[in-house]
Amino acid sequence: MGGRADRATIATTSVLLLFGLLALYSASAPFSLRHYGSDLYMLVRQLAAVGVGLVGLAICARTDYKTLVRMNGVLLLGSIGLSLVTLLPLPICTGGCWLSFGFFDLQPTEFVKLALIFYLASSIARRGERMSTFSQGVLPYLVILGVLGAITLSQPDLGMLVIFAGITASMLFLGGARKRHLGLVGLGAVPLVYIAIRIAPYRFARLVSFLDPEAYSTSSGYQVMQSMMAMGSGGLWGRGLGDSRAKLFYLPQAHNDFILSVVGEETGFLGVACVLALLGFLVWRSFVIAESAADEEGRLVAYGIGCSIGMQVLVNAGVSLGILPVTGLTLPFFSGGGTSILLTLAMVGVLLNISRQGGRP
Repeated sequence: MGGRADRATIATTSVLLLFGLLALYSASAPFSLRHYGSDLYMLVRQLAAVGVGLVGLAICARTDYKTLVRMNGVLLLGSIGLSLVTLLPLPICTGGCWLSFGFFDLQPTEFVKLALIFYLASSIARRGERMSTFSQGVLPYLVILGVLGAITLSQPDLGMLVIFAGITASMLFLGGARKRHLGLVGLGAVPLVYIAIRIAPYRFARLVSFLDPEAYSTSSGYQVMQSMMAMGSGGLWGRGLGDSRAKLFYLPQAHNDFILSVVGEETGFLGVACVLALLGFLVWRSFVIAESAADEEGRLVAYGIGCSIGMQVLVNAGVSLGILPVTGLTLPFFSGGGTSILLTLAMVGVLLNISRQGGRP
């Protein structure tokens, strides 16, 4: 390898981890105290996940990404297999998309994200110029996306399917698929998305309440209204670190899906802007690493990781600000959830490995 890992990525990741743990403790303290008898419970769980994630980061940073790309089939099938296990009537299967092992809960679809990036990078690089045809550049990937869609909708987790679709579309575009083909597929997907929303009452309720949250402020629009109130009450500077009122059980999932709302209430517009700027900078560094990658597979993997993190940030922030329907997606580095932080750190490790081997103009 011989090169030097991207220092800007290392520094940004370190700052995000520190800020994320601080925000998580503040947002989760009342919940931890009420349900577990200690305000440190959720923080300790997150610290344990961060510890495992840092080990994963180190392993991925030292493992040649080409080896991981060559293992794409095993990784993708294995992660899909784990996702299917969550649908079985087993004691360890909780919430439809989790595997519970006592102190640690595992969400297999998080692993699918990284495995899908490796698979797409390998397949697209092999096809080369054939990516410009619909039969070679789009159709095979629609089949894979259909399988993933069937699993995520069964769990149910429409938000994760949106991320899978976004990763696939962006990497196909970067790999040479025609914009016209991707556009036609996007248009064809609109009625399918509507059907997926319409057949699930809770999804349809989320959509309706998103269009008019005030009319459903005591039912399906409650979370969105509380989130926007928390954001608005923070003003420019915020109420002060630890002084959020929304986290006192007014805002459900304050330490998970809506942690950015607590950050906004406590640190104000400037705090939210700093968080989003740091996350945006990490995404930009992944694109820089992509452009200096040693080969096409490295370029596509780095771009895929950047797009994955970037899309999840945009969707989570959009939900917290009330400009997107509730999806249940976490905010990278901040939201509680061991699998999310573990996989995010593993992605950073892969980026560092690509940067060490990079060097092309």
